[in-house]
Amino acid sequence: MKYILFFLIASLVAACASKQEPKTIYIVRHAEKLLIEGDPELSVAGNARSIKLSQILADKDIQHIYSTDYKRTRLTAAPTASAAGIEIQTYDPKSHDELVEKLRTLEGNILVVGHSNTVGQVANYFVGDGEKYADLAESEYNYIYIVTLEGNGSSSVERKTYKEY
Repeated sequence: MKYILFFLIASLVAACASKQEPKTIYIVRHAEKLLIEGDPELSVAGNARSIKLSQILADKDIQHIYSTDYKRTRLTAAPTASAAGIEIQTYDPKSHDELVEKLRTLEGNILVVGHSNTVGQVANYFVGDGEKYADLAESEYNYIYIVTLEGNGSSSVERKTYKEY
């Protein structure tokens, strides 16, 4: 009887535990920006990269887009948001724990646009025991981190370049 009761309680706890929805998260640094102080917009190359990102993600069924509250990140996400017909949600780049928890609970594929010193850190939450990613150099804009989340809670990260698409 004790074993049956234990099994029933364990089954109930397992069923009630929050499960991670299977999905893919695409994490990118904002595209190239104008070289001015403050909150710059995208350069011509940056605008081209934001359009390329939208083309890369066109068939990826993006359901959510998160961006920091800067022009360069919002403008990088804008073509993808427009094509998908969804609004860009903002997040605080200093609150990675909060962002990652939100990403784990959402249904559907997600785009996250951040900065040279944040995209690798966000991707590292999903690496597990694998090699961690360093911050990007100031001149690096060409990486897309592809996070695959499985329903069982496992995850993996692959880093590609825009040229690979």
